[in-house]
Amino acid sequence: MSFLEYCKNLPESDPDANRLRMLLSPKTDENLEEMARTAREITLRNFGRTIQLYTPMYLSNYCENECVYCGFRSGVKVKRSKLSLEEVEKEAQYISSTGLKHILILTGESEKHSPVSYLEDCVKVLNKYFCSIAIEVYPLTDEGYRTLINAGVDGLTLYQEVYDQHIYSDLHPAGPKRDYLFRLNAPERAAEQGIRTLNIGALLGLAEWREEMFFTGLHAKYLQDRYPEVEMSISVPRMKPFGGDFKPLCEVSDRDLVHAILALRIYLPRVGITLSTREDSLLRNNLVHLGVTKMSADTTTAVGGHTATGEASETVQFGISDDRSVDEVKAMLRESGFQPVLKDWINTSK
Repeated sequence: MSFLEYCKNLPESDPDANRLRMLLSPKTDENLEEMARTAREITLRNFGRTIQLYTPMYLSNYCENECVYCGFRSGVKVKRSKLSLEEVEKEAQYISSTGLKHILILTGESEKHSPVSYLEDCVKVLNKYFCSIAIEVYPLTDEGYRTLINAGVDGLTLYQEVYDQHIYSDLHPAGPKRDYLFRLNAPERAAEQGIRTLNIGALLGLAEWREEMFFTGLHAKYLQDRYPEVEMSISVPRMKPFGGDFKPLCEVSDRDLVHAILALRIYLPRVGITLSTREDSLLRNNLVHLGVTKMSADTTTAVGGHTATGEASETVQFGISDDRSVDEVKAMLRESGFQPVLKDWINTSK
């Protein structure tokens, strides 16, 4: 049974679903302080005082989709770029020198310009520098995930973007990404092929946030129950400006974001929560105490942005709000009473 079938067959009286709706309800907005205390206790009990750090590496920004909210979409006139294997190694050497051993590699969604064979070659280079390599690329087939897992990939990040099918259709008018179900079922395909970690999420601002967080939470629980051997995480990214004229369809305030994180933490005590540098440093500092378990640092959304100069700024997908280095984020965590974790996994199959 797929997740969509699971949702269609979910009884209105399902206690788990109703509990999540209650946690996300406007009625609980007055109880955020109590929820924050509960979320903090749950997080400390299940994760201790640790925050895992990682950074993204953009390999390419070619894209075949027309997502109306994205700065990488095929119709946008931006400089398109793709790293050579030599440039991948240069980026890897720099990132590794910061102490980070977990990396997330990203591309625009173009199988033509970033085929599985190219990703496989990049992973083989990155294996020399990192103990954990996750991908955030276009949805793959079973064979594609199997190939990359065998090459050394152990994690998948994939946002459904928006769970509401009607809004999804309006926001994705053309390109392979228009296939809602192929994207929705991608985490299951990766899990079936033996992926170690899954990270899902909705892009907040594209639809009413409570409904989107409801289906994100249900999706994470469905995957956690179906694949208990897979480490589950949820990201809570908010829309960021990219230079186009698209405006978020729904406003998501800082308070709304906090409410979403608290509800997800209480509903899913053992699921990781990832917070990116889309959020500013002050907010990220405060959210460390409320359920977040994983953060990015020294982030750039430009292709090869850690080491490239000059034209690299022309390949930025969106702006970031927290540009602190790895050392600065580590210092903040230690001052907050947390231990920054740069390595907590070794892929012995490499």
